Amino acid sequence: MYVYIDMKKTQWITKHFNDLSSTEIYDMFVLRQQVFIVEQDCAYQDVDNKDKNSYHVFGYHGDSLLAYLRIVPPKISYKEVSIGRVITSKSHRNLGLGKKLMIKGINEVERIFYTKIIRISAQTYLIKFYTELGFTKVGESYLEDNIPHIEMILLN
Repeated sequence: MYVYIDMKKTQWITKHFNDLSSTEIYDMFVLRQQVFIVEQDCAYQDVDNKDKNSYHVFGYHGDSLLAYLRIVPPKISYKEVSIGRVITSKSHRNLGLGKKLMIKGINEVERIFYTKIIRISAQTYLIKFYTELGFTKVGESYLEDNIPHIEMILLN
């Protein structure tokens, strides 16, 4: 199946959790469940106390949420700001949307926290993706919810 999406029509929204609408919260949790729990067949506690303290970046095309990530302030997950829950909808992968999402997230970290130092916990199959964005591996891989991960950091 071929899906065309005009990336110029993607609406990027960044909000702190306290400013999210009920629809945005619903869309966020639906997409996260579809990808992280159902698609990856991983039973884990997706909704956590980090959401309430975080900024959330949404990529909408019309009413459809196609891409999402969460920006966690420093001293919650790591001493640095972190980006997590990075996802694109299954129907819109391999179109460059994930890269645009991460660039938006990195820029939002700089705008909100005045830094581009970001630590992430990356699924190991995405090391090349994050390396191309400037992240470097830190330490050894580990299992998180039975999925291989590795910490990576962006220092520029």
